[in-house]
Amino acid sequence: MQSKKQAKKDKKKKTRIVGVAIRHRAKIFPANAENVRIKKGTKVILESEDEKKFIGEVITEPRRLSEPIKTSARIIRRANQEDIEKLKKDIKLEKEVKKFCLERIEFHKLEMNLVDVEKPFDENKVIIYFTADGRVDFRGLLKDLVGKFRIRIELRQIGVRQEASMIGGIGPCGRPICCAAFIRDFTPVTIKMAKIQDIPLNPNKISGTCGRLMCCLAFEHGFYEKSKEDLPEIGKRIKTVYGEGKVLRHNVLRDTLTIMFDSGNSMEIKREDIEKEVEENEGKGK
Repeated sequence: MQSKKQAKKDKKKKTRIVGVAIRHRAKIFPANAENVRIKKGTKVILESEDEKKFIGEVITEPRRLSEPIKTSARIIRRANQEDIEKLKKDIKLEKEVKKFCLERIEFHKLEMNLVDVEKPFDENKVIIYFTADGRVDFRGLLKDLVGKFRIRIELRQIGVRQEASMIGGIGPCGRPICCAAFIRDFTPVTIKMAKIQDIPLNPNKISGTCGRLMCCLAFEHGFYEKSKEDLPEIGKRIKTVYGEGKVLRHNVLRDTLTIMFDSGNSMEIKREDIEKEVEENEGKGK
C-alpha cells in the first residue's frame, strides 16, 4: 500500500483547479486555486496572465488534476466586503452607461449594434463593445459619454463571432456553443469544409448562432480530408468486386461508399471492395 508520506507528496504534485465564472464572459475559466481556501459559490479575485484583476464566482468544487493544464488565471484571494461594494457600484455604472449610450446612438443615427458595457474591476474606465458592418464615426458619441460620466471610455468594435462568445448560447447539438465554452482563437471556416464532410449546404444547418459558418466544421476537417485522400470522387465510375458503377456518396465514419450499378441498383460497399477507377472513355464504350 502507498504510504501516507508518499500520498502527501503525490498530492503536492497535483494542480488544484476550480472553474470560475466572470461577468461579461460566457466561458468558464479554469483557475489555479493553490493556497486559497475556497469552495463552490465563493466570490474570488483572479489575476490574468497580463496581471489584470477580475472578480468572479467559483462554480465548481476544487479538484486536483494529476496532469498539469495551462490556465489563463490564478486566484489570488477571496473577495472581501469592500470588493463586493465596489462590484455593486460597477454594475450600477454599467447600466447607466448602457442606457445613455443607446439613447445617443439613436440620436446620432449611428449604424452600430451595442453588445455589452463593461467596467473592468481594477481599472478606471468603461469598455463599450459593439458590432457594425463597417467603420463607424463615433466621435460625437464618445464626446457625449465622456462629458456625462467623466471617466475614460473605450469603444471597441468586435466581430459577430466574438459577440457570440461573450453572450453564449446553445448550439444545434444541445451543448453550449464552442466559442463560449473553450475556443480561444478563431480559425477560418469555409464552405469546402462542409462539402468534404458531405453536409447539405443548407444555411440553417451549417450556420451558428452568430450567422456565420459553425466553428465545429473545422474540428473534423483534417480527419475527413485524410480519410478521403484515396477514395474515388463522387460521380466517378469504378470497378468493384460486385461489378461496375458510379459513386453516389461516401460514408467516412463507416468507411464505405454507395455505388449505383449499371443494373440500376445501388449498394453500400466497403473500401476494400474497390478494384479500380474506370476511365471515362472506357465507361462510355461499355
